[in-house]
Amino acid sequence: MGKYDQIKEQLIAEKNRIEERLKETDRYGLDETMSFSTGELSQYDNHPADTATDTYERGKDIALYEHVHQELEDVELALQKIENRTYGICEVSGKEIPLERLQALPTARTVIEYSKENEIARERPVEEDVLENFDKFNFDNNYRETEFDAEDAWQSVAQFNDNSMVFEDSSLNSSEELIGYVEELDAFASTDITGYKGDENIEIVRNVHYDHYMDQLDRLEASDEKE
Repeated sequence: MGKYDQIKEQLIAEKNRIEERLKETDRYGLDETMSFSTGELSQYDNHPADTATDTYERGKDIALYEHVHQELEDVELALQKIENRTYGICEVSGKEIPLERLQALPTARTVIEYSKENEIARERPVEEDVLENFDKFNFDNNYRETEFDAEDAWQSVAQFNDNSMVFEDSSLNSSEELIGYVEELDAFASTDITGYKGDENIEIVRNVHYDHYMDQLDRLEASDEKE
């Protein structure tokens, strides 16, 4: 009786089990289109929540199928190595894998020191390439605060706006923090309780924000004259 005969029988049994599982689940229905499986002629209907549920379930089926399919590939590779007499050899160090490890995990390809389970993933989500820029916005320019207020939200999103703003020297392009308002005009232009009814009912509050805004316009005019 060979050294790995018992493990080979275990691998064959596992291979049959996985193939039977894929057969019973009909490949998790992935051979059918989403419209066919849900019975909907179109995914553009009046029930987006239902479509979201169907999409989630389809994504889950894909993940389950990929997991089971990977298990099958690992088992088939182990059986192939037994036939080639390379089974039980670490793919990294070339050392012999302990029999106890193979009995516990027949698809093991390395000794425990080089196992992927011992590695800490260093990859970061691709979304962080965008999100990392948000940290420059903080609560009212106070580095001790960790809040993310309305102005911060507007600034962080507006930085991706390809359209030109209301005026060239928009407050969104300024390094100064917007406190209590989103657009710079909001800091000194206001209407009464009835809301906007035309330019004639807008009141201008002569405050520090108004002075700052006028100084910006003066600087723009001066630079235009020089050009």
